[in-house]
Amino acid sequence: MNQADEIIALLEEQRNEEQRKILMRFFRTGEGQYGQGDEFLGLKVPQTRLIVKAARHCLSLDEIEKLLYSRWHEARLCGLLLLVEEMKSAKNNPEQREVIATFYLRHARQANNWDLVDLSCQYILGPYLLPLADYDTLYCLADSDNLWEQRIAIVTTLYFVRAGIFTPTLTIATKLLSHPHDLIHKATGWLLREIGKRDTDTLRTFLEEHYSSINRTTLRYAIERLDAAERQYWLKH
Repeated sequence: MNQADEIIALLEEQRNEEQRKILMRFFRTGEGQYGQGDEFLGLKVPQTRLIVKAARHCLSLDEIEKLLYSRWHEARLCGLLLLVEEMKSAKNNPEQREVIATFYLRHARQANNWDLVDLSCQYILGPYLLPLADYDTLYCLADSDNLWEQRIAIVTTLYFVRAGIFTPTLTIATKLLSHPHDLIHKATGWLLREIGKRDTDTLRTFLEEHYSSINRTTLRYAIERLDAAERQYWLKH
């Protein structure tokens, strides 16, 4: 049995049917829903993280790839979190960071639910793209026809925002304003809110420029940290 199979076996040993049903509903796995076809074992994230902690730096990328293509959501999460650990260990190795980030981008569509995206992209792509000032990679993802690649694009910019760099977020947010999916509206609003926490004037300028086309969900998320009077102003603007 290879290492990926051993990890999957460990995950399967902890299968929880009651929790599985809850997760299948929560992550919208029904027909026609965004997570259609996703299958869960019923593990909570801390359980998966324990396995990752024990296995980190022990699997090759080929073995991690097997996890990413598992039928089980938790196995894919495990593979993505192992990649996060690999990126952390490559802090002073630009060549290895490039290998890991390229691998992630090649298999990005396997991060096919919002938690898989949010727990991986900013920690893998952020450390690689920020030193290169590479925004174009994220812009290409934002222009994708794949929901998860588009969410990767906007959520990864959180790494830039925390470094005080707002341009990628604002550019991608503009690209995604007319997106049809609620998961993108929420993520875009979340990132705009993060900018607003650091520079309220930049958030206000964006809202003024795009108010006529901004989705109401995006708007509500973006203004959450503003005071009550200003929130009411924007909602009734």
